[in-house]
Amino acid sequence: MFKRKGFYSFILLMIIFLVYMFVKEYPFQQIDNPLLEMPKKGEINLHVNLQSSNAILVNLDTNKILLDKDSDEIIYPASLTKIMTVLVAIENISNLQEKIILPKSIFKNLYEENASMAGFLPNEEVTAEDLLYGSMLPSGADASIGLADYITGSESKFVKLMNEKAKQLGMKNTHFVNATGLHHPDHYTSVKDISILLQYALTNNTFRDIYTAERYSIKSTNLHPEGMTVTSRMFKNLKAIENTRGEIIGGKTGYTEQAGLCLASLATIKGEEYILVTVGAQGDSRTEQFNITDALAVYQQLY
Repeated sequence: MFKRKGFYSFILLMIIFLVYMFVKEYPFQQIDNPLLEMPKKGEINLHVNLQSSNAILVNLDTNKILLDKDSDEIIYPASLTKIMTVLVAIENISNLQEKIILPKSIFKNLYEENASMAGFLPNEEVTAEDLLYGSMLPSGADASIGLADYITGSESKFVKLMNEKAKQLGMKNTHFVNATGLHHPDHYTSVKDISILLQYALTNNTFRDIYTAERYSIKSTNLHPEGMTVTSRMFKNLKAIENTRGEIIGGKTGYTEQAGLCLASLATIKGEEYILVTVGAQGDSRTEQFNITDALAVYQQLY
């Protein structure tokens, strides 16, 4: 009898230990906001001749989809990935003025991959806020990896938080393997999933401030004594195009050879907000920015 009780006690202790180790490795995410209601197809479906292979337009005020071009198809997100990177970082850093030293070790692979950089240097001491703006506006991989390394100690552990957030939001066709968007065959999503992510992220005021900023000034650091300014790639490209009405108030661009030109933008038209996510446009940084011209063509249909 006593032997049987001892055996059951041992089994119970083992179960408790295994549950503890699982929770330690995969902590449950607290839901700060309820999951958003998934947008539904509206009565109107805009027909626009797009250069982008995939697109989705959502009216945030009515939660209706007004344009859908293969929005559930699996695609590569390129630097649209950093929308998730910045959101997860914001939700896991309590003090955005916290000082962070960028370790030299994170730069080697980024240089080898020819990743887009914000301009930070090895061993530079900056704030978490600096890295958030550096990740979003100039699409700096150095800033994204710096955030990941600071929050979890490694990019791979940070990616677990990204995938947990994606699952929490109902991003059914999404899987991340890095925090930058550098191409990997197992790093994928859909434009519908990115629209769900962006819709949720915009409910966070800190994220919205970063996402809609045209530029951000970084104060004096140990390696940039005069400070530095980072600017939004999207706004820079937008200003290069004449006859724009200025209705696009925020956005994140992306590009890899496999993903094509990408854009996730926010616009205000007639007092209502819209998000448009497009990927797969031909071209690169040296060509016409068809991701931008596609966005302008779509938004002009709403007047």
